[in-house]
Amino acid sequence: MSEGRPARGIDARGPRFAAGITAALLAVAVVLSLLTVDSVGAPSRVTDPGFLLTAVIALLFLWGVVSPRTAPWGVLYRRVVEPRLAPATEFEDPRPPRFAQGVGLLVTGVGVALHIAGVPWALPVAAAMAFVAAFLNAVFGLCLGCRLYLLLQRGGLIGRRRAA
Repeated sequence: MSEGRPARGIDARGPRFAAGITAALLAVAVVLSLLTVDSVGAPSRVTDPGFLLTAVIALLFLWGVVSPRTAPWGVLYRRVVEPRLAPATEFEDPRPPRFAQGVGLLVTGVGVALHIAGVPWALPVAAAMAFVAAFLNAVFGLCLGCRLYLLLQRGGLIGRRRAA
């Protein structure tokens, strides 16, 4: 860890960078999944380009939950982008962004599962919802999953418990 960096803090620009790439991928997934909404056969559902891309994005969300230090967009940021930027001045707790990755996994995973089950609009709706969240994070720094984490933490449902 570098000098002046909090013991458990991460560069706040990293999750926004990852959200930008994720938003771009999700935008493509939304368009591709809209092109194949009316496909009816189960074999064709699992080979739809929108389905395949959304499934890959769901796996990337899973990777971000299980091992955030080795997730591809984080590694790309730390090795290629961060060295070219001024030193970070803003750090954040890594738990809310990790929770947000789990929310992204849940949303895209449900869309993928429902698509396989034959629900026609599940995939584009799930991909669009995840896109909106990633876009808000990338462009405005508004992480909906992080906000949800903080709400649940304040309610005592996750994270540190309040003293009785």
